[in-house]
Amino acid sequence: MHIILCNGNEQKAIVLCNGNEKIYKYPFCYIFMLSEAEIKEILVRQRETILSKKYGIERTILREVESKIKLPQVVVLTGLRRSGKSTLLRQLIKKHYQDEDFYYINFEDERLFNFPANEFNRLYEALISLYGKKKTFFLDEIQNVTNFETFVRRLYEEGIKFFITGSSATLLSRELGTKLTGRHVDIIIRPFSFLEFLELNKAFSTKKEPIYKTETKVEIKKYFEEYLIKGGMPEYLIYNDSELLTRVYEDTIIKDIAVRYKVNNTAVLRQLYSYLINNFANKFSYNSLKKVTNIKSVNTIKKFISYLEETYFAKTINKFDYSYKKQIINDKKFYILDNGFIGVLSNKITKDYGWLLENLVFNCLNNNHEVFYYSKGAECDFLIVKNKEINQAIQVCYELDEKNKEREISGLLEAMKEFKLKKGLILTYEQEEELNVKGKKILIQPAWKWLLEE
Repeated sequence: MHIILCNGNEQKAIVLCNGNEKIYKYPFCYIFMLSEAEIKEILVRQRETILSKKYGIERTILREVESKIKLPQVVVLTGLRRSGKSTLLRQLIKKHYQDEDFYYINFEDERLFNFPANEFNRLYEALISLYGKKKTFFLDEIQNVTNFETFVRRLYEEGIKFFITGSSATLLSRELGTKLTGRHVDIIIRPFSFLEFLELNKAFSTKKEPIYKTETKVEIKKYFEEYLIKGGMPEYLIYNDSELLTRVYEDTIIKDIAVRYKVNNTAVLRQLYSYLINNFANKFSYNSLKKVTNIKSVNTIKKFISYLEETYFAKTINKFDYSYKKQIINDKKFYILDNGFIGVLSNKITKDYGWLLENLVFNCLNNNHEVFYYSKGAECDFLIVKNKEINQAIQVCYELDEKNKEREISGLLEAMKEFKLKKGLILTYEQEEELNVKGKKILIQPAWKWLLEE
């Protein structure tokens, strides 16, 4: 393959490939310059890399992914960068494809940067040449390929099974929605749960009985304090290097947001995100953010926050109101989807374990529930919606004492009264008690125990 003309004024290149002439508009990717031998070398190296990857602890979510293997639908694994999507692929490849019956391509590889979808067939032909005919594709970080769904759709119709990963919810849903409507199932891969954290540290049997033994509780509480601060990002927990979390954050800002959405002024992104990270779990309004940043447009602020949410790095929740319009207008609360980032990125000198506990509880709730906060005079941290009704109210308090007990209980009671709930829950670091207040039952429970039960 050779370039025979590159005209800068017309921004195009004429490429001669196997005697056939093609014209490509600038910017064109150097994938066109790769020979067949070079493409095969990339694919062989990538296969060696995924097969040499450590198996790790089996993720809880693996069972859900395994249940989709026999379905014809494309399985889409999305989630925060470095949250374990590639390791999950490794576990699938070993358990169900015997490290043999699969194709694997990683589009995070810089040699495939800006890979054009209309050249997919060159990769496919190279894979067939190398490994024979296979019926399963694993495509890693597919969001880096524009219009990838066209290739996936074509081979899907031929009976090929696809597992694809990506770090952008909106990009994947938008592209898959156009070409693969009804032909894909989506599964979100999150950082380690507390149970997985314990298993990583070989600290806990998955059986429930040991929780109630005194010596086991002491050990679990010790690990819970570590998990509260360090979070569940797999590589960070294994190597204990904060630079790994910094790199995830930087890649999220640059690759997943600035490049994809063509944000030229990354300084304003950083300013906004830094403020939100330093004030996580606190209420904010879009107008208040205008005052503390150099962003003068509320719409721009909304857009920038939505970009961060789409990468699974953070989540905002609304104050509950039956009026959807008021939900949009009212103050929001901002949570970071792994506690480890807080210690690494926040500029706060002191650690407020109460806020960390609230952020951790939110991340557990966010896995399976629609979550709001409550504020009408008194406040309650979380309202859980199920079947379009409020079915649970939860207050989070690191330690209930004489200074805060009345405030925390009154906020919970007010929410319980408004939504006619008979039971309420207060999650603490280690306190455990059951109260009956004004005819309402309030369970005070250690967050670590609740996390394991959840």
